[in-house]
Formats: sequence, structure tokens, C-alpha cells
Amino acid sequence: MLNLDNDRDFPYYNEIPRMSKIGWLVLLICIPVSYFASGFISGLSNDVIGSIFFLLILLVPLLYFSNWDYSLFFQKPTRNEFILAVSMALAYFAYSTVFTILLNANGIPDVTKADANVVALISLVFSMMAEELIKFIPLMFLLRVFFKYTSNRRLSIMASSVITLIFFGLIHLEPTVSIISVLVVQGAGSIFHLYVYLKTKNLFVSYLSHLMTDASVLILIMFGLIG
Repeated sequence: MLNLDNDRDFPYYNEIPRMSKIGWLVLLICIPVSYFASGFISGLSNDVIGSIFFLLILLVPLLYFSNWDYSLFFQKPTRNEFILAVSMALAYFAYSTVFTILLNANGIPDVTKADANVVALISLVFSMMAEELIKFIPLMFLLRVFFKYTSNRRLSIMASSVITLIFFGLIHLEPTVSIISVLVVQGAGSIFHLYVYLKTKNLFVSYLSHLMTDASVLILIMFGLIG
């Protein structure tokens, strides 16, 4: 059993600290803005620049409305937190491999493969944190809403997590990709990275787990070890 810091808690849901309604509105609007701005800027320059804007459009407003208190989200990872991050990265890799094979065997289109090159690999450093924020913002908003009306922390976490995973899967939907595929691989599969955050309350740890997963896949593609 890993020893984790159980004294940490999620921000905002119990109004510690309090997030204003305007703050929530801006943060939720920033999600689609960041997503489309990233694609637009990547088209004008490259994926690295696009991924930096992807991250900044989400991170700067979040810090601003949190009075620049980054400790609400980020802590220096402990040894046990790092072990958890690696374990969940491996678990996701195994999960996605199995379900991708099953989906392909049933004729269900797989998730579109990203370009595998050094630029794409560097861009992951920024885009993976942005993707963690894309999950974190609605997760905390929903947690606040459910907890406000139920006062049941456990129920609020479960309901918020399910909705967030479905949302995260759907934002990966493309014309050539099946909705079943994104919900199973990107949506439900992200439970491994989300679990890391739920256990540690440390976005930096879930980010490391997510980054290890995607970077490993990209490197394997670059060396021709997987298709």
C-alpha cells in the first residue's frame, strides 16, 4: 500500500477557497477557446507553439481566479506519488492496448494516430498539462455543484468523475473516429490518470502519468515498434 498525503483536499467544492461565479464562467469558456485556439495557432506555426497557447489559455485564468495560489493544484511529487503515476501509466497502456485490439476486431474505427516526430513529442510537455486542466476544471465545477445540493462528498466525486470522463472522451471525437472508441479508450481509459489526481490531489502527478503514457506511445510509433 502506498503512503499518500491524506490531509490534502480538493479546492473549491466546499468554498475553500471560494471561486466566484464569474471565475467559473470564464474557466468553462476557456475550455473550448483553448481547444480551438490550439488548432488554429498550430496551423499557423507548429504544434509546440499551439500546445503552449493551449496550456496558457487554461492555466493563467485558473491561477488568476485562485489568487495565484499554485499550491492548490501543484505540489512536489513524493516518491510514492511517482510510483502511483508510473503504475497508472502502465495500467492505461495495457487497458488501451486491449480495448483497441477488441474495437478493431469488431470493425470499430480507432482513435486517429497523431504525427510521430520530435515536434509532436515536445508539444506533449505542454498539451498533456492542458488536457489535465481540461479535466480538472469541469471536475471541480461539477464537484462544487453536486456537493452544494447533496452535501455528500463521495457521491459528488463519483458523479463528477463519470461526467468528466464522458466529456473528455467526447472532445476527442473526430469524423473518422467512432464515438464508441473515444468513450472507451479516451473517456473511460482516462480513469487511470483521474484516479491519480483523486488519490493525490496533485495535478502535477496526474500530469506526469498522462505524459508518460502518451510520450511512450509516440516514441514507440517513432521507432516503428507499433502502428
